[in-house]
Amino acid sequence: MDKLVIEGGKPLSGTIRIHGAKNAALPILAASMLAEGAVTLRNVPRLLDIEVMLNILQDLGCRTDHTGDVVTVDSNAAFSSHVPESLMRLMRSSVFLMGPLLARFGEVEVYQPGGCAIGERKIDLHLRGLQALGAEIQETGSRIVCKAERLTGAEIILDFPSVGATENIMLAAVLASGRTTIVGAAREPEIQDLERFLNAMGGKVTGAGTDTVCIEGVESLSGCDFEIIPDRIVTGTVMVAAAATRGDVTLTGTRPGHLTSLIHVMRRAGVHIDVENDIMRVIARSRPKSVDRVVTSPYPAFPTDLQAQLMILLSIADGVSVVKETVFEGRFKHVDELGRMGADIRLDLNTAFIRGVPQLYGTTVEASDLRAGAALVIAGLAADGRTTVEQVHHIDRGYDRIEQMFSGLGGDIMRLPFERVTTGSHR
Repeated sequence: MDKLVIEGGKPLSGTIRIHGAKNAALPILAASMLAEGAVTLRNVPRLLDIEVMLNILQDLGCRTDHTGDVVTVDSNAAFSSHVPESLMRLMRSSVFLMGPLLARFGEVEVYQPGGCAIGERKIDLHLRGLQALGAEIQETGSRIVCKAERLTGAEIILDFPSVGATENIMLAAVLASGRTTIVGAAREPEIQDLERFLNAMGGKVTGAGTDTVCIEGVESLSGCDFEIIPDRIVTGTVMVAAAATRGDVTLTGTRPGHLTSLIHVMRRAGVHIDVENDIMRVIARSRPKSVDRVVTSPYPAFPTDLQAQLMILLSIADGVSVVKETVFEGRFKHVDELGRMGADIRLDLNTAFIRGVPQLYGTTVEASDLRAGAALVIAGLAADGRTTVEQVHHIDRGYDRIEQMFSGLGGDIMRLPFERVTTGSHR
């Protein structure tokens, strides 16, 4: 298990190209199970979650290869619809395989998925959607078995715009008989990318990016060559890090339209952001200003996955900022660690009141989840002195070698093996 050691206080500067989106690549990898023929995916980052998904596909009988940022998946030899519990517990996104496996084999056996401990994330909306398509579902403890001789299109109304449920229903319905309409669908860019991929394979999906997605079932899907969109959360993480260190960073290969809420908030904080096509330049020459109210909510509102990172910028801003978290109740686990670095943050249920301090100070902190870990790295880059971030495996789930990403921009950050302290025996 590794740790990151950061010598803070150096402004980030330079140019960085943003890698592909983890949250787009994972459901698309699951969707490759539906293709009759090989699928080639480009701009796929080398992440722990991607590795786990490829391991699952291999366990099901697929042939996979990941060279550079190109992944190929050939599912023609797939023989199993049982996802091992040991692999499912490593990653929540393994749940995306329910829809494709059910559509392909007529049954699927999975377990409650794992992932970051950021609050309760039930999969009841996934199961209800599959039931509406005709699946019979049996739950025994953590084991879930779904069966359907033939899936049939239906109108499915989601009580909450769940990204995962929307995608899983799309994946099951694309080969179903008839028309499926998802009302109250999530609108995230990753769902739009999944629509593009399914259609590239021969699917008939429309409406992604709105709250109503329509899927006309087709008889079969073929292989294709497809490029994953850039990761908007990695983009936002670098943008905040540039501002928190009072740097000057140019980001290329981005989709600024996917980050309008973050751009708006950062400009309110006094950060200068230039946007031209797929290029953004972030410049911060002075201490940021406080922002009176930021509320996380489903896309296109401010993303919960950037809440922890933004809090670093606000913790060193001039004045008091308020951040309300409405998506996950466990998304403030980084606050105690920031307090150890000198941040002044008070929590009241799902709201954080942040009184900006002039400076954060380096210490040893622990990443509790993916985005909290990224936030602590930003804090370390902005802090005075040395910061050690432990439990780096959480960060590796969503950032392709984060230490190289920031050291390429002038950050003093390195990865070292974690040295466990043991207590010797006494006679």
